[in-house]
Amino acid sequence: MIFLGTVLLLLPVSADKGIVIRPVDALFTATSAVCVTGLIAIDTADHFSVFGQTVVALLIQIGGLGITSIGVIFILLAGKKIGLRERVLVKESLNLDTLKGIVRLVKSVMIVTLCFEGAGMALAYIVFAQDYPPLSALGVSAFHSLAAFNNAGFDILGGYQSLIPYRDDVLLNLTTCGLIIFGGLGFHVIREILHKRSLRKLSMNTKIVLTMTVSLLAIGTVLLKLTNEVTWLEAFFQSTSARTAGFSTYALGEFTVAGQFILIILMFIGASPGSTGGGIKTTTAFTLVKSLLAFATNRNCTAFRRKIPQESIMKAFTVTILAVILVCFMTLLICIIEPQFTFMQVLFEVVSGFGTVGLSTGITPHLADSSKLLLCLTMFIGRLGPLTMACIWVYKPSSNLSFAEERVTIG
Repeated sequence: MIFLGTVLLLLPVSADKGIVIRPVDALFTATSAVCVTGLIAIDTADHFSVFGQTVVALLIQIGGLGITSIGVIFILLAGKKIGLRERVLVKESLNLDTLKGIVRLVKSVMIVTLCFEGAGMALAYIVFAQDYPPLSALGVSAFHSLAAFNNAGFDILGGYQSLIPYRDDVLLNLTTCGLIIFGGLGFHVIREILHKRSLRKLSMNTKIVLTMTVSLLAIGTVLLKLTNEVTWLEAFFQSTSARTAGFSTYALGEFTVAGQFILIILMFIGASPGSTGGGIKTTTAFTLVKSLLAFATNRNCTAFRRKIPQESIMKAFTVTILAVILVCFMTLLICIIEPQFTFMQVLFEVVSGFGTVGLSTGITPHLADSSKLLLCLTMFIGRLGPLTMACIWVYKPSSNLSFAEERVTIG
C-alpha cells in the first residue's frame, strides 16, 4: 500500500499547479498516511491537488482499518466466503483471543467507523462552513473527520498550521478530541461497551483501557497546563492529540522543555490495542506499572480482581525494551545527520514517528532525505509493532530442550 500510494502521489494529476513532488516526499507522505502518523515533509493542502488529497485520505482509511480488515470487507462485498487463513490474519491484526465471530466483528468495525466519521463530519461542517464554500467545507470536514478518527493527524488547511486557527473553537476541538479518543480505544473495546453496557460485565482488558485512557488524559491535561502558558482547552486538546493523533492547536516548538517531555511520554505510551493508534499501548504501560509494583511488594500481579498472566508481563517488558532501543538508535542516527537541531527536537520527532502520532516541533520539512527515510522506517516499525518486526527476523520454533539454569546478579 505504501508503494502504491507513493506511485499515485507522484502522478502529475496528484500535484497542485506548478508543484513537482519529489519521490522521497511522496514516499514519506504515503508511509505517514498508511501508518496513520501525520508527520508531513510537504504540506498536504499546499502541494497536492484534490486527487492527491483523496489518495492520502484513502491511504489513511486503509491504514486505520488495517490491511486485513479491508481485505475481508472486499471479499464479503464480492460475495465469497472467508477462509480460515483470512480469519487467523484478522485475529492477529486486531489482537483477538479467539476466531469466534471474526466476520461479525469486521462488519461491526466498518459500521462503527462509518458512524463515527459521519457524525464527526457533520459537526466539523458546522465550523468549516463559516470559512469555506459549501462544497469545499464538505471536503475539508470529511478529510478532517477521517483523519481524526483514524488518529492520523493530517489536515488540508494549508500553511503547516494544523488546527491552530481554530484553537478557540470549542465545537471543533471537542469533536476532534471525541473522534481521537474513540478511535484510540480499539474496535473490540467499543463493541464490548456497546454490547454489555455495564462496567461490572466488562473484561479486564477493557477496564484497563478505559482506566488508562481517562488517567492519561487527565494527568496529561493538568501537567501541560502547569508547565506551559496554555488554556485548559488547549492543554486538554494536546493531551488528547498526543495519544497518537497528531493535530495541534498550539505551536509545539514554543512549548517548554518540560511540556515537550510530557508529550513525548504520552506519545510513547500511545493508544490501545486493536485501535487506529500506535505507541507501546495503554495495556502495556499498565502491565509494566502493575508488575513492577508486584515485584517490589512480592505479590501477584493483579488488576480488577484478576491475575495478569506471566506471558503478558513478559510481552509488555519485551515490547517496551525493543521500543526504547529503536527510539534511541534512530535518535542517535538522526542527531548525527542533523547536528543543527537540538536533542529534544530530534527525540520528539522520532518518538512521534514511532508512536504514529504526527506531532512535530516544526523540523520535519527541513530534514535531510536520509533522515526522512529513517523516519519512514520508524513509522513502519511503529505501526507493525516492534515485537512483530523482531519475530519476523529472529523467530524460531520452540524446543523442549534447554540449558541448565544459573543465577545472574541483578541490580
